[in-house]
Amino acid sequence: MTDITISVAAAEFGRDLEACYRTIGALIEQARARGSRLLVLPEACLGGYLPSLGGGDESEQARQRRLRSLPPALELDGPELRRVAAMAGDLVVTLGFCEAGDGARYNAAVTLTGDGILGSYRKVHQPLGEDLCYSAGSEYGSFDTPIGRMGMQICYDKAFPEAARALALDGAEIIASLSAWPTARTATTERLQDDRWTQRFDIFDRARAVENQVVWVASNQAGTFGSLRFVCNAKIVGPGGDILATTGTEPGLATTTVNVGHALELARGGGMYNLRDRRPELYHSIVQCHGVVGQPDLPEELEAAHA
Repeated sequence: MTDITISVAAAEFGRDLEACYRTIGALIEQARARGSRLLVLPEACLGGYLPSLGGGDESEQARQRRLRSLPPALELDGPELRRVAAMAGDLVVTLGFCEAGDGARYNAAVTLTGDGILGSYRKVHQPLGEDLCYSAGSEYGSFDTPIGRMGMQICYDKAFPEAARALALDGAEIIASLSAWPTARTATTERLQDDRWTQRFDIFDRARAVENQVVWVASNQAGTFGSLRFVCNAKIVGPGGDILATTGTEPGLATTTVNVGHALELARGGGMYNLRDRRPELYHSIVQCHGVVGQPDLPEELEAAHA
């Protein structure tokens, strides 16, 4: 068991790819100067996120404007990711981008080093309006890296306990949760720390870490893009749910050093081993109702809203 230094970013990214590379390069150099072995960058840091989530009562004019301003769709084996890999060298870097694949666009993430891509992921859970721009991914899987077994998820995924649990059951010791998590759209506040969605972001991060007894590394976008204002709050959470480092509501780089194996051993050896002590034979109603996987009964008013 060895100590690993981990860094995670809250940073601003837009459509200008050259500006994105400069920001990524600067964060890589900062992380390297701190002795980091892993750097987790935000969702959509190559080309930016969507200018708005859309949907609802969005006008046709607004819809067309949004669809004309999508981020560039990049290939997994394309020059853009190879450029980031060259910058990464022996540093393990996780980052988000818009992936072109199978004739569709995906909100995606990769973990890579200078040797190439170690793992890739397409976002499974999509918030309101994101499905108007992206196709959904269909699986979770962990993968081996030079710093241990990792898993990835993106933004809204963190609101679903099953997503992190699937990665933990596949052996993930570190889960990177990349986000472009905005402030609430209603009952808004001036101070980010008072925002309802800031509080949800923090609650989800700590809950997912402690219930799966993993090291949780949550990045986020910063600043504004289109109609969205992002909550920052990049953080590293230990397997006991304790926040080891955070940027708070400011952009920046949070860094900590942790012995991952020892931290997991302590969390899982203290009388609560959440993965070992599961009772999956009793959980069938969670994943199957009316013969449709993952679709629970809804109250009549919600059924109508979803129709």
